[in-house]
Amino acid sequence: MFDVGFSELIVIGLVALIVIGPERLPGVARTVGHLLGRLQRYVNDVKSDINREMQLDELKKLQEQVTSQARDMERQVNEQMHSVETSLNASIAQGIEEKPLTALEPSPPAVPPAPTFSAPPAASIDKPVA
Repeated sequence: MFDVGFSELIVIGLVALIVIGPERLPGVARTVGHLLGRLQRYVNDVKSDINREMQLDELKKLQEQVTSQARDMERQVNEQMHSVETSLNASIAQGIEEKPLTALEPSPPAVPPAPTFSAPPAASIDKPVA
């Protein structure tokens, strides 16, 4: 706070001893010490409040940046999806136009041959199975 050297403190102490007197000097010194302590705590509280406000402002700016970047990315993704959708629809439409109408008629379904099952040999109830 103040740049006060040891020699300056001795001069201030001697002047206080002469002006205040030896009986009241300890009480005055104690009161001055309490007041300086309160002043330091107040200054530290103000500094910490200012630091918190600065950090809060920085966080708000960071949040705005992240939000704007997210919006930009969403916009880019939507544009890409729209362009892919448009090109896909165009290629589908082009593919439908190129095919002849006879190709669009369904062909009869191929019937697979029926599977053949062979029945297992009949087991006789009288004979035990070995």
